[in-house]
Amino acid sequence: MKKSESKPKKARRLLISATAAAVLFGTAACPVRGSADPESATTAESLDKMSREDILASRKKLYDKIAATTRIPWYRIAAVDQYEHTLTKAHPKDRSHPKRLTGIYMNEPVWSGMFNPDRNDSNPRSISIFNGYGKDGSGDGRADINDDMDVLYSMASYLLRHGQSEDDFGIALWEYYHNSRSVQRILQFSKLYEKFQTLDLSGHAFPLPVSASYSYRDTWGSGRSWGGYRIHEGTDIFAPYGTPVRSTCYGIVELKGWNPFGGWRIGIRDLDNRYHYYAHLQGFEKSLNQGDIVTPGQTIGWVGSSGYGKPGTQGKFPPHLHYGIYRDSGLAEWSFDPYPLLRHWEAEERKAIKAKRKGTF
Repeated sequence: MKKSESKPKKARRLLISATAAAVLFGTAACPVRGSADPESATTAESLDKMSREDILASRKKLYDKIAATTRIPWYRIAAVDQYEHTLTKAHPKDRSHPKRLTGIYMNEPVWSGMFNPDRNDSNPRSISIFNGYGKDGSGDGRADINDDMDVLYSMASYLLRHGQSEDDFGIALWEYYHNSRSVQRILQFSKLYEKFQTLDLSGHAFPLPVSASYSYRDTWGSGRSWGGYRIHEGTDIFAPYGTPVRSTCYGIVELKGWNPFGGWRIGIRDLDNRYHYYAHLQGFEKSLNQGDIVTPGQTIGWVGSSGYGKPGTQGKFPPHLHYGIYRDSGLAEWSFDPYPLLRHWEAEERKAIKAKRKGTF
């Protein structure tokens, strides 16, 4: 018969086992929360009470802290985070997570390690053993998949594996997303943040000067027959030849040139990963090139009637601007009705002009 173990020996054995586990896996059972940064813990309740300006200011503080720790420019971290926000907006069910300041999403296998038997592991030591991405950025001894500092620091640590240069940044993005569209979008966002040194780039303008003579109605979804039956993916704004066409947003010129359907057209990408499409132009602003940054209200071309044929075709319809807007899901783009946005931007611009006049006189 097996002799039972005495209580002192059993207690000593358990203590040795616990000590060995602590050496191997750290102290996840008793995290040192006193070292955590209280500003990094933002609850869904507190987010609901914050204004948009407060949210952006809080995000900027997080980006600055990660930048100071990792020496990755804040605007690159912000660009990745903003792109992830746009993906969550496009795929809310697939990327569901508690409400927080940051948008970066990693599922459990990526965070804890593909072969980690504990999908909810929050121990930085054991996560690293299984090559998970999760790290402790807040200093509380835990790698929390929904902690803003932990998530940002984990992504920044991944980026650092490839180096600090802009080329290294692009390579890291490709290795992470394996999608050239994702790389392009994040580099565009980074360029915008670096240029303006702020997160608040939400300003918009109506695509034509509101003082100009124009008319429009909701034409999205109506039928078109030239080149085969298709639906109208935009709003037609009728105006005289040569009326200035303006950027509606802060963005990057993504495309510029001829399209058989749209004639002389230009496409601009904004920070919400929306593609603004301006077609049937009479011509472009000469100084504007692909890759350039534009601001709301900046002239990009002029109303014309180009399109429906080979390069240079004009006059097959009355002069007007075709304005369309598309959202990127990460793998594909789809159009949505721009009419409500156009009405909103028009009203806001008229309101601002009216307020300015009142303040002047």
